[in-house]
Amino acid sequence: MADADEVVGEFERYLRFERDLSPHTVRAYLSDVRALLDHLGGRIDGLEISALREWLAEQHAEGKSRATLARRTACARTFTAFCHRQGRLPDDPGLLLGSAKAPRSLPAVLDQEQARTALDGSSTGEPKELRDQAILELLYATGVRVSELCALDVDDVDRDRHVIRVLGKGRKERTVPLGTPALRALDTWCVHGRPLWIKPGSGAALFLGVRGGRIDPGTVRRVVHGCLRDVEGAPDLGPHGLRHTAATHLLEGGADLRSVQELLGHASLNTTQIYTHVSIERLRTAYRQAHPRA
Repeated sequence: MADADEVVGEFERYLRFERDLSPHTVRAYLSDVRALLDHLGGRIDGLEISALREWLAEQHAEGKSRATLARRTACARTFTAFCHRQGRLPDDPGLLLGSAKAPRSLPAVLDQEQARTALDGSSTGEPKELRDQAILELLYATGVRVSELCALDVDDVDRDRHVIRVLGKGRKERTVPLGTPALRALDTWCVHGRPLWIKPGSGAALFLGVRGGRIDPGTVRRVVHGCLRDVEGAPDLGPHGLRHTAATHLLEGGADLRSVQELLGHASLNTTQIYTHVSIERLRTAYRQAHPRA
């Protein structure tokens, strides 16, 4: 079992420093690998295609979701490939393992009137309201991930070019445009709100918490949920829901899929294509409601 512990440690370093995966993904993969090795009694040389299939079949019999099975299949393939490259396996049994696919449900999104209502709320000028308004405008204008928004620094906003510099997954940098309303909200927060919350440890963080530190994803989620609660008929969405909404509205407005892919920072166009299905579903719904012979 000591050998297995050593391999798991090496695999963790590989995921963190070579693959540069998120801490959440690393934790999930390590949990899956440990479960797989427990199934094999801690024997690395037991990593054969029959054992992998047996392990996944047990997961299925236990009622694991398709999403969980898809992740564990991907993890098993990554782990066996790693072990093979390290010389711990003579060949890679994961190559013979089919790719389980998670179901892709259509994300809930705001319609354009609901988005307008959410963003056009009045403000008393309090720092928290100025910050929250800027957060909402930026999420909807750019479709950035909540982690990307929290990582923004003041200098990442290029006011002359109307763009922000975003550090995305895999530490890949991209430039994302934003409109005048979002830039105006950011300027208002930076001039009239942020200076009142700055503390010695604030650094260059664009968005701050009430104690002056860099804002965290949990706070941003509470901001979005709280705002949308007041919008009649709106689904209960978080920051990722605004990301979905931004992508859907771009496609509905005529943006091409490749541009949306680049804006969102998707590595694969297949990930972006789900938003075309969202737009088509909304078109079908409108057709059924409006056409006399639908």
